[in-house]
Amino acid sequence: MQERDLLVHPFPGFPPDVGTALWMLADTRRRTLDAVEDVTDGDMDRVPAGLENSIGSLLYHLAAIEADWLYADILQVAYPAWMDDWFPLDVREEGGRLTPVPGFSLAYHLERLATVRRHLLEDLAGLTEADYRTERGVENGVTTPEWVLHHLRQHEAEHRGQIQSIRTALRNE
Repeated sequence: MQERDLLVHPFPGFPPDVGTALWMLADTRRRTLDAVEDVTDGDMDRVPAGLENSIGSLLYHLAAIEADWLYADILQVAYPAWMDDWFPLDVREEGGRLTPVPGFSLAYHLERLATVRRHLLEDLAGLTEADYRTERGVENGVTTPEWVLHHLRQHEAEHRGQIQSIRTALRNE
């Protein structure tokens, strides 16, 4: 039996707790990438009977929410101009359902996710351990970068489960 490395390897160049959280975020993304590895471009926009979203809409949502938490809640700055090209549509429709985002290939969705993650890592490069736990006032209360990174991991894992359900349903159609 092949041995596996089941260890956390904190990202270098960050304070220990921040580096650990970023490694966990990267591990979550690795698992998401594994979940879409065999998805075809033709399946990106399909919504199986009984389900609400497409894989493409969920990938768009993951990227948009990560960017939103980074800029609106951690950094508390206006969205940078680069986001306009990657996010031409609102994340949700008026009724709250995720907005369908037809016409994008899997490669394009993955490039969007990678772009957001690159900006997250660059923009958090100077984050100190103290700042990581400093409360920030947000729309409905307070948060910290520590909680946001925890939430992003959980959020992606939950939607990864939906992606896997969609993938399974598409294979069984």
